[in-house]
Amino acid sequence: MTSTPRTRSEAKDLTRRRLLRAALTILDEEGEAGLTTVKVARAAGIAQSSFYVHFKDMQELLRVLAEEGGERLRASMREARRKAREAPGDIDLHRETFRIPLEAICRHPELLRIQLRARHDPSSSLRDFARETADAYRDHHAADLAALGYTADGERDRRRLEMIAEGLNAATNALAMGHIEGRYPDLDEAADILTALSRGALRLLRSTAAGPASQGGRPQEPEGAPPAEPDSGTGAGSGSVEKLGGE
Repeated sequence: MTSTPRTRSEAKDLTRRRLLRAALTILDEEGEAGLTTVKVARAAGIAQSSFYVHFKDMQELLRVLAEEGGERLRASMREARRKAREAPGDIDLHRETFRIPLEAICRHPELLRIQLRARHDPSSSLRDFARETADAYRDHHAADLAALGYTADGERDRRRLEMIAEGLNAATNALAMGHIEGRYPDLDEAADILTALSRGALRLLRSTAAGPASQGGRPQEPEGAPPAEPDSGTGAGSGSVEKLGGE
């Protein structure tokens, strides 16, 4: 039985995918310093000149790699957060919202390193893209907090949501890199720490959203928010854990 010949568009897309996979493999094995158009084209099995049919330069290829990886990660995170919101007492579901981004970073750490450097390098052609990506992750987290019932009607509330989201993103990146460098060998422990950090942040939002407990009672929790743990005992096994996933 003969197979149906690929169209020109399909063949071009297949070659593009081969280039992306080849570049990611080189990044994982050699880091950014080993990434050249010659190496990528050779690993993909095409002529170097054909590289430029698909990408203007290596910076464009890196941007596409980061874009596609970010889209997949955000889709996974949205699903994990949805499940965690539907079962606020399930510790494993809340921990999973942190394990997903930790594992994603650990699979391809060089992509994160490139974006972190680009954000602070005025000469980098990826600087704007890296900043836009970081802003997208922050806004995604802030929207997730709002979906839990924490209001963002005023400038102060919105600022706090963004600060918490950005802080958790930075903590996720730091703990993932610490794991890669061997300082934090247990990824489950890193996920537990992130869960504890998010719980404290959400407790702050609850207390400020409800205002001072003038009658001596506990501040009102937003409808649908996960139940808080007691102040004592911050480990994952000490009770129901609140969540906000890091990316």
